[in-house]
Order: sequence, then C-alpha cells, then structure tokens
Amino acid sequence: MNLTYTLKDLPTIAKSILQEASHKTLLFYGEMGLGKTTLIKEIAKQLGVEEIANSPTFSLVNEYQTNTRETVYHFDFYRIKNEEEAYDIGMEEYFLRDAWCLVEWPSCVENLLPLESVEIHLSKNKDNSRNIKIV
Repeated sequence: MNLTYTLKDLPTIAKSILQEASHKTLLFYGEMGLGKTTLIKEIAKQLGVEEIANSPTFSLVNEYQTNTRETVYHFDFYRIKNEEEAYDIGMEEYFLRDAWCLVEWPSCVENLLPLESVEIHLSKNKDNSRNIKIV
C-alpha cells in the first residue's frame, strides 16, 4: 500500500496502517526528521493509549497500556551502539508477547527482528508531504 499524507491526515493514515497490518510488530524506516515518532504517537492514540507517547531515544523502549488493557511497546534504536545492547534489554522477549511493538530505526537491530512484521517506509516530498509504503 502506498499513500501520501500531511500532518492533518495523520489520524486517517494511522487508522489505515492498523487496518492493513497483518502483524503487531511495525517497523518504521526513514531518515531523521520524517515524522516516524509523530506517526507512532498517532498510532498509539488510535490503539487507545490515553497518555502522550514519547520517543524512547535514551531508554530504548517505552511501555503503554491501551484503554482495553493491551500493551504497546515503542522502541527507538537510533542511539544503540550494537545489537548486543538491544539483546541485553531482552528485546526478543518483547516480540514474543501478544503486544504491539512499534520500532523506530529497525535497521540498527536487523538480526534481532521477528520475521513476522510489517515494514513502514517513509519518505518526504518537495511540498513537505510524506509518502508511506507499507510492506
């Protein structure tokens, strides 16, 4: 699925991603500043997370609960030095749970990712809108 969107379209885009997702592990690819965290915040909101989701840049993972008691994990591996660091936080155990796992910078932990996941690729257009490709 390929879509183009702007900031005002985020709720609709987040709903579309959740409807299209065949797995609960979503991998977000794209350059710095493309809005991966902003999109993840909206996805968490659409899932029923009532608190404001923040980027776990330094903690590597944040945990949220939805209003239906589902768990949502938000990972950010931008600052990770090596895959062993992710392994040390028990990353593989998070993926074994029946929970949403929203992963920024998945290429930094490529060998630790579950095979069953959904790739979300973001890119920027000249008019500052974004393209999203869901694989």
